[in-house]
Amino acid sequence: MNIIHIAGHLGADPEVRFTSGGQKVTTLRVAARTRKGKEEATIWWRVTVWGEQFDKFISFLKKGSAIIVVGTMNKPEIFNDREGKPQVSMELTASNLMFPPFGKSGGAPQAQQETTSDFSGLTAGVLADEGTGAVLDDEVPF
Repeated sequence: MNIIHIAGHLGADPEVRFTSGGQKVTTLRVAARTRKGKEEATIWWRVTVWGEQFDKFISFLKKGSAIIVVGTMNKPEIFNDREGKPQVSMELTASNLMFPPFGKSGGAPQAQQETTSDFSGLTAGVLADEGTGAVLDDEVPF
């Protein structure tokens, strides 16, 4: 299993659909920037959220919102764009969504003094059986 964390901004508002069986599927388009040396690139991810587990969290998201996604990476697919150039489609099935401390919902940078060690409000929809969540500084054993 491939577990991956991506941090970026939404390139579009979340899209909600339903399968023929009635299951809810929400798709997020996330742009994650990478840098190798002086070269920067943007990797676009299609994030799939199954069911209603993150509905309250997703209601706060819109185009430009900063987000961190944890999930299972699917096999990349290669396709040809409108100009006939090969492109890679990166896909992820979300198991956790978080508001990152590096930006506000609209993508504007957050002032340094606003960032605190209390990140308890950052995680949303953490699966109960995982037993994970935000760690406060006073809980760290050193």
